[in-house]
Amino acid sequence: MRNPGPGHEPVTIRTRVLIDVTGPTAREIRSTGANFRYVSGHNRYDDIFSGHPRSKKRPVPTIVADRDLVVEDAATGFCGAVVGFDRSYDGEFVKLEDARGAVRLFALREAAFLLDGVAVTLIRPTATPPKPTRRSASGSTQVTGLRARVARDSRIWVEGVHDAALVERVWGHDLRVEGVVVEQLDGLDNLAMRLAEFEPRTGRRVGVLVDHLLAGTKETRSTTGLGPYVRVTGHPFVDIWQAVRPESVGIQQWPQIPRGEDWKTGVCARLRWGTPQDGWRRVYQAVTSFRDLQAPLIGAVERLIDFVTEPEHHRAALDPDDR
Repeated sequence: MRNPGPGHEPVTIRTRVLIDVTGPTAREIRSTGANFRYVSGHNRYDDIFSGHPRSKKRPVPTIVADRDLVVEDAATGFCGAVVGFDRSYDGEFVKLEDARGAVRLFALREAAFLLDGVAVTLIRPTATPPKPTRRSASGSTQVTGLRARVARDSRIWVEGVHDAALVERVWGHDLRVEGVVVEQLDGLDNLAMRLAEFEPRTGRRVGVLVDHLLAGTKETRSTTGLGPYVRVTGHPFVDIWQAVRPESVGIQQWPQIPRGEDWKTGVCARLRWGTPQDGWRRVYQAVTSFRDLQAPLIGAVERLIDFVTEPEHHRAALDPDDR
């Protein structure tokens, strides 16, 4: 009650203070009669139910327990490096190894370890899936960021343009990695002349890929006794087309062409492929990797690449009979 002075009746003012415990600050509500006036502001004591700031729980940093990370178990004082993990019905555990080689298991619980004297929570590393290995058309590991290198003096020779195109299509990446050049002979009859011009020797070898290389054939007779710096490999097929798997070009088998008839022309006629040029486009586009080729051709080319790229002293140890 307050005294208003002479000539006035006393006036009673009731004040009611309400505290909202759900908000971050207190609210003071003063009322006079039916009128309410709200006054808001920060109380210097903040939330009276939150406790003293020093008693509040501080966040604990989370650390990935990478191998060889040295930590201390907060409960026992055991100090060691992370060497592994284990799992049981009771949860995840980390293996710590101390300086004497003793290994102990500790549960991965919140704030259970000390790192440089600071409480931390260890977590198990997330396994990173291995990156898939990229393969070239030949099945070898693909070399990324490949830079052009100076070509070797050694060469691989093939009989014709179709042979060269298929070798490049499947082994082109490998040949560029090794710096090997593939050249055309334009027919096996030119082999002796080309060898005389090339003069094979140490560090200057020649690998020759031959079609229809069978015992007793003219191809075999013309490619024997060429010296230690020349290696001839081949396949048993009449033409390089036939070294492509039939299913890759959409047929059940390659047609049998009588001796004396041009093989490519006869094949295209029987398969209704049009001209030999049309047939070649079908064959070339059907080959995308070594899986589209017959095994004898794959082995023959791989042996030639090895021959022209291996060091001389290594070849001498492997092939003493070639000299």
